[in-house]
Amino acid sequence: MPQSTATAMLHLEAEQTDLLRRVEQFLFLEARLQDTHAYDEWEALWADDATYWVPANGSDTDPERQMSIIYDNRSRIGVRIDQLKTGRRHTQTPRSELARIISNVELVTQVGDEIEVRANAFIFEDNLRGETLWASRNEYRLRITDGGFKLVRKKVGLVNNHKPIFTLSFLI
Repeated sequence: MPQSTATAMLHLEAEQTDLLRRVEQFLFLEARLQDTHAYDEWEALWADDATYWVPANGSDTDPERQMSIIYDNRSRIGVRIDQLKTGRRHTQTPRSELARIISNVELVTQVGDEIEVRANAFIFEDNLRGETLWASRNEYRLRITDGGFKLVRKKVGLVNNHKPIFTLSFLI
């Protein structure tokens, strides 16, 4: 292999590694903001054209034709946050104590300034009902901006979404 080809491949690999690291840091930040109920900061991560989707009854459903646990556009995300901040969301009085673990982060594709990402999440929730463990396979579309990343789409595929589920108001 010629030296210039090897150097180019190493440079490309270093760029991918750096991008993966930056994506991981963004996903870790998003998880921390959710866990600490930093709603305004979490909302600021979303692009104006964003969608947030938590499917029900499987992961390959059509949110336009079938029921979802959450299927919000950017405006609805803001409404949910405003409701949580009133203190009158009784399912979150007192607020759940949360801890998320984000793992298995994969860069899937990059087209222009948008990146498709997959990751797994494990969420520990403690509240008056008791302790609940949630697991999900998440899909993200992130937009690269001058200030970092913006969430364009987030799909949270709960592993047990085919069963009756307790309230998920902590997901926002």
